Amino acid sequence: MKIRRLFRRNFNRADPNMAVIILVLTMCALVSMIAAIGLGPVSVAPDSVAKILLSRIPGLGGVIQQTWAQLDQNIVLGLRLPRVCLGMIVGASLAVTGVTMQALVRNNLADPFILGVSSGASATATLGMLFGAFAVFGKYSLSISAFIGAAVTIIFVYAISRVRGRINITQLLLSGVAISMIADGITRIITLSAPNALGLHNATFWMSGSLAGAKWGYLTLPLVVLLACMAVLMLNYRGLNLLLLGEESAGALGVHTGRLQKMLVLVASLMAGVTIAVSGAIGFVGLMAPHFTRLLVGGDHRKVLPISALLGGILVVWVDVVARMALAPEELPVGILTAIIGGPIFIFLLKRRTKEKKQ
Repeated sequence: MKIRRLFRRNFNRADPNMAVIILVLTMCALVSMIAAIGLGPVSVAPDSVAKILLSRIPGLGGVIQQTWAQLDQNIVLGLRLPRVCLGMIVGASLAVTGVTMQALVRNNLADPFILGVSSGASATATLGMLFGAFAVFGKYSLSISAFIGAAVTIIFVYAISRVRGRINITQLLLSGVAISMIADGITRIITLSAPNALGLHNATFWMSGSLAGAKWGYLTLPLVVLLACMAVLMLNYRGLNLLLLGEESAGALGVHTGRLQKMLVLVASLMAGVTIAVSGAIGFVGLMAPHFTRLLVGGDHRKVLPISALLGGILVVWVDVVARMALAPEELPVGILTAIIGGPIFIFLLKRRTKEKKQ
């Protein structure tokens, strides 16, 4: 009874204890990372994973006695750890992107995948991968090309879905589907015109969404972009809350809606582009994580943003574990699994929203 009462007191949607929730989710994230590092075609015991990781911390290396095989250390540090860290960053970025887009269009059903943003980013990124269209940007060419595609798609969908100055949900979803189909068609034309079979195979696997081949060098840019965008969004959390009331109401309460909406388009495009560049199109994370977050802590963006980031990271890490182990030693693309999981959840949310409107 005491445990149940304590749980209800801290995990109360009306007045959640944010310190406790963040601490619990952070611990869950760390446990998930350690467990995910050990799981795969070649398993590594959790205690060995923990010892290997602790031995890399300055000052602890000489204290912890090496009881693990060199092969285990190579697997943990060279293969699994960068992959799991990338999964946490990608999941957090996709979740925060989902929150940003939902605030922009004032609808909890918005998602980079549903609104065609992922398809737009994939089209331009594929063009860069196969034909070097953005080679002038050097090592950041893939990220910049995906950013351009994401930005153009968001602007188109946002412009088409506005009816008499307001976002129309039906038009939003239909325009997202239309833009997504156009972008997918362009992507198919690009891939069918691929100059070589190897490039086509790599592009196709990348478009399905995967964390395979993760390297430490892949983490820096997505992490910096995530932290910078999170800081901007947290500083503007009040504007995000007021924007949900409508542009007129938000403007009357002192929010510069035009400037805020442009900032949200930039932030969502930047995060979606950079994330898709390193992981491919992983759908529905931006829908599921924010939805579960609002069930947990309510709709205040000051609470929604950090919790969504943690839940999104944990979700992608575990989906990637399933992708590695389901058909081991072969791997499934993470994007396929998130689509299988997220599709039914989206249908459920859509039906639930329709019932609420009828009532």
